[in-house]
Amino acid sequence: MELGGGARLAGAYTARMVAGLPPATRRDFIATSAGAGIAFVIAPGSLLPQPTVMRSTDPWRAADAILARIVAPTFPDRDIDITRHGAVGDGVTNCTAAIGAAIDACHAIGGGRVVVPPGRFLTGAIHLRSRVNLHVREGATLAFSTDPRAYLPLVFTRWEGIELMNYSPFIYAWEQRDIAITGRGTLDGQASATNWWSWKARGTAAQPSDTNRTGFVAAGGQKRLSELAAARVPVAERVFGDGDHLRPNFIQPYRCDNVLIEGVRIINSPMWEIHPVLCRNVIVRGVDIASHGPNNDGCDPESCRDVLIEHCTFDTGDDCIALKSGRNDDGRRVNVPVENVVIRDCRMKDGHGGVVIGSEISGSARNVFAERCQMDSPHLDRALRIKTNAMRGGIVEHIYMRDVTVGQVAEAVVAINFYYEEADKGPHLPIVRDVEVRNVTSRSSRHALLLRGFAQAPIEDVRVVDCRFDNVAEADVLQHVTNLQLTNVMRNGVRVDAASGR
Repeated sequence: MELGGGARLAGAYTARMVAGLPPATRRDFIATSAGAGIAFVIAPGSLLPQPTVMRSTDPWRAADAILARIVAPTFPDRDIDITRHGAVGDGVTNCTAAIGAAIDACHAIGGGRVVVPPGRFLTGAIHLRSRVNLHVREGATLAFSTDPRAYLPLVFTRWEGIELMNYSPFIYAWEQRDIAITGRGTLDGQASATNWWSWKARGTAAQPSDTNRTGFVAAGGQKRLSELAAARVPVAERVFGDGDHLRPNFIQPYRCDNVLIEGVRIINSPMWEIHPVLCRNVIVRGVDIASHGPNNDGCDPESCRDVLIEHCTFDTGDDCIALKSGRNDDGRRVNVPVENVVIRDCRMKDGHGGVVIGSEISGSARNVFAERCQMDSPHLDRALRIKTNAMRGGIVEHIYMRDVTVGQVAEAVVAINFYYEEADKGPHLPIVRDVEVRNVTSRSSRHALLLRGFAQAPIEDVRVVDCRFDNVAEADVLQHVTNLQLTNVMRNGVRVDAASGR
């Protein structure tokens, strides 16, 4: 199998990672952000820094500090049209080489915009480089090949929270700075049940709902990958591709700084749509995602710091937004949290969850702020969802949602579930604490709250304030929750203020 991309460019990072060591600059990712009012406390015997928020009357002040640090990259005022390098917008001509040549030329002269003009341009993998803005104009479509060979050579990537060598994501960047994908055009993955989506049945196992997750058994390539990671096989030797049926993600900047994805429409993705990994200073703005294949998450920042997601529309086959930080032993090996994330003014249509944390969360998650979002669909299962288990472990804390309007959700407005997939079958007890939901309204749901912790690891400090949940069909599910506080909460027109120590 041909290797390339991250394998050629990894440098010192790959040398450490393939040897099973953390990245040399891991401290950069887990260092405290003084402006956010966060300090680290090292617990005795713990390898993971455990942050404590310096309490103020308004935790959203930390969100303001995060936003002050997030700045969009800028680019020189020059355009390079891909047709000048041989691209033809007839939907038939393979434009991969032409697009790559335009990106290389733009990078060589110090950066600018690589412009995709109106037309339908067939392409394979696109690899972005520093100081390059891939600008897809209105009326333009980048149509990605359904031939897996178009995504060779293999690159260093992450698949459902585990690092490996696999097919290149459709748009990929490795250790670049100041990169962007912008414009009003369309990115069409051309995925369907006749190509990429059919790999789901062969590469992975089916997954039951939150209320009926009694076990999980991986299958196919996913099973082999999990076994290799558990055995601490170096990443360079975790070589996948032909016959393994592990679908590539659509957009994946990996270990990049200053990333902007703005304005484009994304359709028909093989798997996760936008998946920045180990990135800093990320903006996803005004993106319209409509893709209903299996595992079609909308935006999944993983082990990233300082992320803004705003003014986006999600109509997806899985979670709309899912924050992640690695899966099981491999997530603990890399050990970088997803942190300092602001989500605002988004619209969530279909999806398993609106704002989700997990389940690949072994590196932990903290300081997440979601506000002014609209969610409404009988096929949207939950508004706020945290999913984990005793194989994932990790700490999820300081999660805040406010001013969210929910029309209807199929399961629960707020769901925190420790029984996802492997449930309690593992030695790594998860911690979820300090979750606040304020001024959230819902017109219809099965439950208002579905909170399922472990007896030996209860969910801690959940506050529901100034919320109204109408047409709730069934009682809340509350299992092993300590310090649940309900303040000025209306359920089906009845006030249910309470403080629970259960």
